[in-house]
Amino acid sequence: MTASLSHILKQQSQISDTDLEEALRIVSEKGGDLGNILIQRKIITETQLLHALSRQYDIPFWSKLPLAAIGKDFSQQVPSQFLKKHHIVPLESRQLNLMDPVSPESQADSATDIASGANGITIAINDPGNFQPMDDLARLMGIDSYHVVLATREEIVAAINLSYDYSQDSAEQLVQDMEENGSMIISAIEDTADLLDDTSEAPIIKLVNHIISQSIKARASDIHVEPYQGSFKVRYRVDGILYDLLTPPKWIQAALISRIKVMAKMNIAEKRLPQDGRMDLKIGNQEIDVRVSTIPTSFGERVVMRLLNKTSSLIDLTDLGLDREMLARVKELVTSPNGMILMTGPTGSGKTTTLYAVLSSINSPDINIITIEDPIEYQIDGISQIQVNPKIDLTFARGLRSIVRQDPDVVLVGEIRDYETAEIAIQSALTGHLVFSTLHTNDSAGAITRLVDIGIEPFLISSSVIAVAAQRLIRVLCDKCKKPHQPDESLLAAIGISTQRSREVDIYRAVGCESCFHTGYKGRIGIFELMRMNHDLKSLILKSHDANRILAESRKLKMVTLREDGIHKVLGGVTTIEEVLRVTQK
Repeated sequence: MTASLSHILKQQSQISDTDLEEALRIVSEKGGDLGNILIQRKIITETQLLHALSRQYDIPFWSKLPLAAIGKDFSQQVPSQFLKKHHIVPLESRQLNLMDPVSPESQADSATDIASGANGITIAINDPGNFQPMDDLARLMGIDSYHVVLATREEIVAAINLSYDYSQDSAEQLVQDMEENGSMIISAIEDTADLLDDTSEAPIIKLVNHIISQSIKARASDIHVEPYQGSFKVRYRVDGILYDLLTPPKWIQAALISRIKVMAKMNIAEKRLPQDGRMDLKIGNQEIDVRVSTIPTSFGERVVMRLLNKTSSLIDLTDLGLDREMLARVKELVTSPNGMILMTGPTGSGKTTTLYAVLSSINSPDINIITIEDPIEYQIDGISQIQVNPKIDLTFARGLRSIVRQDPDVVLVGEIRDYETAEIAIQSALTGHLVFSTLHTNDSAGAITRLVDIGIEPFLISSSVIAVAAQRLIRVLCDKCKKPHQPDESLLAAIGISTQRSREVDIYRAVGCESCFHTGYKGRIGIFELMRMNHDLKSLILKSHDANRILAESRKLKMVTLREDGIHKVLGGVTTIEEVLRVTQK
């Protein structure tokens, strides 16, 4: 089979003899699958491999699986883990055209054709050589015959998730069932609230699990449980904006909060004091770190869960939203032998994510990088990371004092909060270390004022700080539903775009569709301003630490402000005027 596959791949994908021989050598020496090795080495794509397997096995390849044909009944018979492990999913054949193998030109259209005579079940697979799971699936479903098609792993996993979504009770349905069976459910809660078994049939456990899984699916960063006098509300934050998820009846409040506290290993009896906890969850192939915070309010405990997806990869420096010129400046700055680089912005503006991307870009075996953070949000191979722990007096200042005795080349201080931390960080920058840190100020010029307010002498700031960057996160327009429009003149005037300029390029507005949960936006990107310290700015800081004067001097040096960077992204079709105004309004 290998020779046949290699012959087809050479014909279809123009693989060089050298690449093919090297892959075959790895197969012979270490074993493995030829196609997967070629994909891992980035010689071919998964789609190219599946085209070749389609020809080799005479099985149709569909680049898209039709949503209308996704089976829903099998979810009660077949565990989703089995399907995801083997990358296999059943479809309802009566809605499909199962004729000859699909040509690359027509494969997407053929997948959605309606056939009059097709019946039985179709199984979409990723590896046609692994036939045992297909037979096992047929046995679990109680079917004698089935058709087979090839599909990418991404399409198969999406189909599996969709199937199990259809079969699961909605949060509203769960709440409705609880209201109809109130007395019976209260006794069930009393019996099972302290169990951590996710397969439990206790309605409150199912409801909490559903709230968390739906929030993760919607890419939420936080879940809020907010009690009021006669009701309570569950909301989640997606791309920086809070949306209502659920408004259950008030009597469910105590049980739902108790369940969350049990999962986070918090004291469920203590309701008068704030508490912090955490839990690790696994949803499908995603590992989620959840930090839980509770505070007492007049109408019960308020809970916020911060969701951190540990399986999502670190963002690359090129994906942050920096334009070409600013990216070149950042790359130059982060290779400096010493000095301090500060990131500023409010909470949740992406400062830490940007610094992680910077550290990843310079991380190499010949550089010793040590960080002290609160909390450690991503684990990075090759970097020593320290978690702040106030309970044992491991503060930023104390940890930083120990770090400088560990011979670091690069140091990241999660946040400068006080004089002691700032002083040690600046001394480290002056003694041959490259130091990164964050400050909570509105813009880059404000960072200088903040350091002086903390108690740092201006001459130390001008000697140590080599750059200050300010950052905000703006929502990115959904590609599937955004539409060009001519904005109102008052809106153009508010952001500083001329009417003539607006007619020369497409400016888009948010619409909303299923892909973006009807918000019109999908994902976020950064807008930046970068203030590089030169001789003129350093001289000014020695005379005055007034933020307005520092900003005016930076503007003379052609610094691009947050608003101006946002305008570039509006004109580039990345976001909307309203979004830039929202995050840059003073």
